[in-house]
Amino acid sequence: MDTLEYARDQPQLTLLNAFELHCDGAAVPVTLPAQRVLGFLAMQDRPVSRDYVAGTLWIDSSEEHATGSLRSALWRLRRCGDRLVEVSGRQLGLSPHVRVDARVAADWARRLLDPSAAITDEDIARIPRSGDLLPGWYDDWVLVERERLRELLLHALDRLCEGLMREGRYGQALEAGHAAVRMEPLRESGHRSVIRVHLAEGNQADALRQYHLFRRLLENELRLEPSGQMHELMAELIA
Repeated sequence: MDTLEYARDQPQLTLLNAFELHCDGAAVPVTLPAQRVLGFLAMQDRPVSRDYVAGTLWIDSSEEHATGSLRSALWRLRRCGDRLVEVSGRQLGLSPHVRVDARVAADWARRLLDPSAAITDEDIARIPRSGDLLPGWYDDWVLVERERLRELLLHALDRLCEGLMREGRYGQALEAGHAAVRMEPLRESGHRSVIRVHLAEGNQADALRQYHLFRRLLENELRLEPSGQMHELMAELIA
């Protein structure tokens, strides 16, 4: 099966930009407690204990209440489908049959960060347009996972932009660079990547425009100046 395709009857779990669950091609309503369990398990690399799940998701509750809440959420998830959560003794894990967009995005990023990996057309087709994990959720575990995934995607986009520029594929390099800027407008490396592509194409006016855009943004939001790396990159044009 191609990595961009999936079985029609394969459960699809969306965690980027919103929580959505689709089974057999249809959207499935999921209660908030069940969403939290499914989202948490989806971001684990391996099965975890029931106690760990309950203690993390219901951290302010008593052990008895947390265990009961987890039990109720799992019961509701079974009603959504038998293929979502695997239970083995005291261990819980997301079923391997569930396709999770956040996992797909992370795998894409890790492949691009492999120095031996060649850039493919599929890599370009899968450039993320945005990457917020479960926006509106403020649990500690979500904040950690959101930042981890965001940094992973941003470094992959930087690497993709640089690689495409070296190959002379400037339009696609700009697409990757601008995707990084959209994902984190205050992160300088994305803006530098875009500027480098403009300079490689000889588009000095576009490079200056991007520089001044970033400089104003940084000043307005953080009262900071661009780094020495940025000044070095722009030194000739600014002079």
